[in-house]
Amino acid sequence: MMDALIAGKLHARPEERTSAKGGAFATARLRAVAGDGESLFVNCIAFEPQAMAALLALDVGDAVSVAGSITPKVWTDREGTTRPALDIVVARVLTSYHVQRRCGAMAPGASGGPQQRPHQGSGPDDGSEPLDF
Repeated sequence: MMDALIAGKLHARPEERTSAKGGAFATARLRAVAGDGESLFVNCIAFEPQAMAALLALDVGDAVSVAGSITPKVWTDREGTTRPALDIVVARVLTSYHVQRRCGAMAPGASGGPQQRPHQGSGPDDGSEPLDF
């Protein structure tokens, strides 16, 4: 098993399903662009409640990044050409909503975000700017 972080756009609306034993899970299909410019389909399945909720909140065409354990696969298209694909068990989901929320939280003075620190240069007039990491 390999761990990966994959970014792409949702090809189909995520679906919530129930296993034969009654366990809930979510599935999604992601289209990612491979290094050669070809599209690569990524079949996503999420069991973790947070990952499930994040996937189910998305719609077709939404940009998303998923992290988890991947398994490489191949499939055959209508013309008989074999193409690569990936299956991923999603552990984490990152969307533009998460990025905007995190950036807002990290803004100086934001609730829970870093506060402006006093100037920490080597001297009072050294011309350096404070670094906010």
